[in-house]
Amino acid sequence: MLTLRRTVTKAPRHTDGLHIGLIGVGRIGMMHARTLSSLGDVSVTVTDADLARASRVADELGARTAETPEALLGSGIDALVIATTTAGHAPLLRLAAQAGVPAFCEKPVALDLPTLDSVLEDVAQARILVQVGYQRRFDSGYRAAREAVVSGAAGRILAVRAATHDPTPPAREYIAASGGIFRDLAIHDFDAIRFVTGQEVVEVYGDGGAVQTKWFEEYADVDTAVAVLRLSGGAFGILSSTRHDPLGYDVRLEIFGTVDSIGVGLDARTPLRSAEAGVSAGEHGYRNFLERFEHAYRAELAAFVAAVLERQASPCTLEDARAALVIALAAERSRIERRPVRIEEVEVARSPTTA
Repeated sequence: MLTLRRTVTKAPRHTDGLHIGLIGVGRIGMMHARTLSSLGDVSVTVTDADLARASRVADELGARTAETPEALLGSGIDALVIATTTAGHAPLLRLAAQAGVPAFCEKPVALDLPTLDSVLEDVAQARILVQVGYQRRFDSGYRAAREAVVSGAAGRILAVRAATHDPTPPAREYIAASGGIFRDLAIHDFDAIRFVTGQEVVEVYGDGGAVQTKWFEEYADVDTAVAVLRLSGGAFGILSSTRHDPLGYDVRLEIFGTVDSIGVGLDARTPLRSAEAGVSAGEHGYRNFLERFEHAYRAELAAFVAAVLERQASPCTLEDARAALVIALAAERSRIERRPVRIEEVEVARSPTTA
């Protein structure tokens, strides 16, 4: 196996553009590959556990291939994009740290705090830039809502209401390794609430059940969940998550302030039918997360490339990912123990290098 030398992140090595390695070319990885290939002065090398699939993607996009992640990192790339299953995220971020290469990593980085904190320590020691893929931070609606809060246009925030509803449940093998509905689905809402409000979640009360799809119980998971959040600035949050929505993929965020009330995700394709007479339905609802957030996915990778080239700070750090995971863990503990859970209850001791 190739031995990777630990280095400090430097400016891109190449004068003929940015060379980016992509690990994982499944559904989201394929979108990332196309996005990267469309950016000016960016060349791409891909690898995947399925080498035949990697070759097909490379042929389509005019990219190169590497046989393994180690070979990819040893080829002299300037940055890395990780789009594998969750189990690969932490080990691959450690490889990036060893190589001194900035990395973009899909969420979640890990499903438990000890693993995530270990990655945080490695990244801190290597001093590399890491951006985590919470794409809602790059959606125009979420960004506009954040600006309304930051500018004071919304006034003091009283309450927040968030929803993420999948059209249909994922496959059994996905649910088995997902970490549960709060760590897999609702974690995007937890991050978005922090991003938009600028407040931290301090307490969670979560509940849920396998209302429609009973086999979720085989994996100690639920297909429908709710949560009540207490925020650090005094506001409250209400969250709903479900794996079933007959009208499509439904993601919304509502901010209720003392000056304004703001809705994100309310457009002609919002999969919600009014029961009131005379209110016409819009177009067909969004089919999936790729369709709903296509522009945001492209924008987050463009931001990553810009951060690498201009040596900027990460727009979504590992600390942000950790905060969202802590909330999700608190919500899951609350669901199981049927009581409100303070955030500090699920925190673990951290070493000085990650504190």
